[in-house]
Amino acid sequence: MTENAPQRGNARFVVVTGLSGSGKSTALKALEDLGFYAMDNLPVQLLPAFVNLPLEFVGEPFKAALVMDLRGPRFVEMFPRLYDELVTKGYKLELLFLEASDGALLRRFSQTRRQHPLNSDQGAVADGIKLERELLRPLRQRASQIVDTSRFTVHELRQEITRLFSRLAPPAPMQLNLMTFGYKYGLPPEADLVMDVRFLSNPYFVDELRGLDGRDPRVVDYVFKQEATGVFLRKLKDLLDFLLPLYHQEGKSQLTVAIGCTGGKHRSVTVVEWLAKELAQSPFRLTVRHRDVNLG
Repeated sequence: MTENAPQRGNARFVVVTGLSGSGKSTALKALEDLGFYAMDNLPVQLLPAFVNLPLEFVGEPFKAALVMDLRGPRFVEMFPRLYDELVTKGYKLELLFLEASDGALLRRFSQTRRQHPLNSDQGAVADGIKLERELLRPLRQRASQIVDTSRFTVHELRQEITRLFSRLAPPAPMQLNLMTFGYKYGLPPEADLVMDVRFLSNPYFVDELRGLDGRDPRVVDYVFKQEATGVFLRKLKDLLDFLLPLYHQEGKSQLTVAIGCTGGKHRSVTVVEWLAKELAQSPFRLTVRHRDVNLG
């Protein structure tokens, strides 16, 4: 490890550690959604080399979240010393320590049917939890943040991690995917919300419109001349304005809204194109995909 203080002061590192079953994987995913480079189970021997990687190739400010725990050989023995050395030399490291009550951990191990990593073949999970608490005591004493996850759901833990670390990186905007499909080709399995616009009159049955799609002005005029179209779009926009912030608040990183008609070529395409324009100034990252527009 270099003896000089780090030259790139904007680099930030969050080491996630703590008790097995306390939610470290969930915390790492939440940090990744905040824009951190995420790595699980980094060997403790590689920590000095990792924080000294040349950062000019990855952009600024560089942020990394590393899960490190007793799965790694000699972790408990080596980490406190290495951590102290790096902090003393000026590296911007934070230590996030997750824990939970014995009862909560026992329930989680029972539900997942996983063995505690410190159990012997005959050992009880409770014995492994007790030993792990004792081994990790020196790390807990060094922690920048200690989070007790006993009463947290997965979503609540993600929210707490976002609250604690949004000062280092603002939450990434939710990815909003708008897509169209034809019911005759099947529902899109990736859809979170599905709306059916087959109640609108179908341009397919107008000879001069059949070969066009919902982006053509003639098809758009046909769809929008129907009184029900305007009413439906206003209500749909109101619904999305209500729901999208709530999904984002719950920690959803992406949401797919699928609009379907019979063939996925006319009505659904017109509706999604209108919706995309209405949502263009929203805080969400927007994509549009017309799945079946070239079929049939």
